[in-house]
Amino acid sequence: MNIHESAEDYLENILILRERNGNVRSIDIVNEMNYSKPSISIAMKKLRTEGFVEMDLNGYITLTERGEEIAQRIYSRHRLLEKVLVAIGVEQETASEEACRIEHDINDDTYDKINAFYERHAQSSNW
Repeated sequence: MNIHESAEDYLENILILRERNGNVRSIDIVNEMNYSKPSISIAMKKLRTEGFVEMDLNGYITLTERGEEIAQRIYSRHRLLEKVLVAIGVEQETASEEACRIEHDINDDTYDKINAFYERHAQSSNW
């Protein structure tokens, strides 16, 4: 499934906000991503139209099954890549920023190999 990087970022942030706060509204995404309210409104409308999110009458945003799948995939990639980057000596903030860029472009096979490498070394060292 092809989805734009920006849509992946929105879905990932909705997942993170849901885990942190329980509920997610557009204003939460505005504050988290530092985007304007109109930009978030347009993005949420597009994500609703494409079937990735739903919004109830109170303005609470939830991920659909499709949206949840993408958000979980991107967020798990982010967490692993960030851990690996920190483990090799990259400063935490830089590792987080870099992982955010890499998570969208890395292919599944490469990700799987990094994950397997990390799992092997994490069990045998202080990663």
